[in-house]
Amino acid sequence: MAINVTPIPALDPEINDIRRRTADFINAEILPNEETLWRSRREGGLTEDEREHSRRQSIELREEIKVKVNQAGLWAPHLPKEYGGMGLDFLSLAYMYEILAYAVGASTLFGIAAPNSGNASILVKYGTEEQKRKWLIPLIEGEMESGFSMTEPDHAGSDPRSIETEAVRDGEHWVINGHKWFTSNGIDANFFIVMCRANDPTGELGKPGQMTQIIVPTDAAGVNIIRGIGIFGHSTSDHCEIKYENVRVPIENTLGQVGQGHQAAQDRLGAGRVYHCMNSVGQMWRAFDLMVERTLTRQVHGGLLKDKQFVQGFIAESYMDVQSARLMTINAAEKVANGDPDARTAISAIKVFVPAAYHRVVDRAIQVWGGAGVSNDLPLSQMYLTARVLRLADGPDEVHKILIAKNILHRYEDGESWNFGN
Repeated sequence: MAINVTPIPALDPEINDIRRRTADFINAEILPNEETLWRSRREGGLTEDEREHSRRQSIELREEIKVKVNQAGLWAPHLPKEYGGMGLDFLSLAYMYEILAYAVGASTLFGIAAPNSGNASILVKYGTEEQKRKWLIPLIEGEMESGFSMTEPDHAGSDPRSIETEAVRDGEHWVINGHKWFTSNGIDANFFIVMCRANDPTGELGKPGQMTQIIVPTDAAGVNIIRGIGIFGHSTSDHCEIKYENVRVPIENTLGQVGQGHQAAQDRLGAGRVYHCMNSVGQMWRAFDLMVERTLTRQVHGGLLKDKQFVQGFIAESYMDVQSARLMTINAAEKVANGDPDARTAISAIKVFVPAAYHRVVDRAIQVWGGAGVSNDLPLSQMYLTARVLRLADGPDEVHKILIAKNILHRYEDGESWNFGN
């Protein structure tokens, strides 16, 4: 089923145009080819030669579509035009993400797959010209892959103050030691952006222990990838456990200034939370369409599913979840775009509400589809996993709930009340 996108009357015409062009491309080029594009997910029972042929076919088609995306002027919407992107502003990008997420894997075909997209944005903002030449341009052009290495197994990811990975200055080099896991894209990456505590014995680069991001080539001596961590019963994944053991990299690999690491991470995560939620809305939209489509054709106990009151309840509840999640996320995106001081509260609210709503919508869709819903023949099982992971990614629900409550309480303690009409 094609995504149904029509102009939103109150929206900027340019954003409506981007939404329409993105939807047209998704409907014409990606949805009809999903099975071929991602065939490796369903290649059980094939011989090794057949699997290899299938993989080659998928890769070739993905590359063909990337060329068409470029020709359509839709490549790398998150990057400035001088780096080959569309140069979209925050709100335009949020609306585009919603449409892209409707199709399985579409973001990778538009040059905005995580973690490369986040790393590219950070390199644009904080990187030196030399770093951009050496790391950013090859990343944009698809000649390199990257990973983001922040979380540590012995410390809560929601508390960046607990990070222990240390970079000690030795002449014109950093010597890095630490233990990370869930380093995204760890298997294929050519370089990692590593969150460290920097210590310069000379004092030239500031006081010790400042949070700093450092570019580390994955082939550097001492970068030891222990494993791709198995997730939800899968034996492995591209989220890696890594030990950095006396890894030496030049001081010039420091991303931004020593001490800017936390701010760079927040720049990445703040926007990322809104984009993740818009992605979730797009996938909820797809799950909703799949569910309703199934009710129109599936015969059960003498009638169509659409005529069963339980299923009608599913449709109504999922409609409310999608609408609520979408409007909350757009409201948060508008607050960010307008520099509203309440944006942090709105972001935390969607970070809690949207993954939970996403989970409910997908769960109902799986129930309607029955056994097919948990199979690899449909994208629902992967959506279900993603929805659960999002309750941990970019900060667990509990941390965001605490932040919401504190922000509201501060307002009342100052003698004001919350303005829900704003």
